[in-house]
Amino acid sequence: MRERFSFDYAVVRVVPRVERGEFLNVGVILFAPTAAYLKAKIELDRTRLSALAPLTDCTAVESYLELIPRICEGGGEAGSIGELPQRARFHWLVAPRSTVIQMSPVHSGVDYDLDAALDRLFAKLVGMDGRDDGGPPAGRQGRLRS
Repeated sequence: MRERFSFDYAVVRVVPRVERGEFLNVGVILFAPTAAYLKAKIELDRTRLSALAPLTDCTAVESYLELIPRICEGGGEAGSIGELPQRARFHWLVAPRSTVIQMSPVHSGVDYDLDAALDRLFAKLVGMDGRDDGGPPAGRQGRLRS
């Protein structure tokens, strides 16, 4: 029997005008400590962001978003945060903040294939390609709990 991994995840959001509270989902961070897994999938749709907030500097937002996968990976390229243990990096990333880049509350799930779970969550919650089959984010491979 294949091993199922429990994981926590958060949605990465761009909040161009914090005072308005409007946001655009742009990615997902998934953390499974028992598998030593911490990855993020990020993609900014400049057209959607410009429609929401035309004066937003998309290049600056992208530069901040590019740091998230590097922090997940860890190491010197991620600065001092990258030197922290995986669990500390995840908690640093998902800590509440009042900035243009914010995270959703943390949710939990279980799956056999963490890369596939990340891909399904990204498709379901960010939906860049516009396709959403309406099924559970973890599909047939597993089940999500929130």
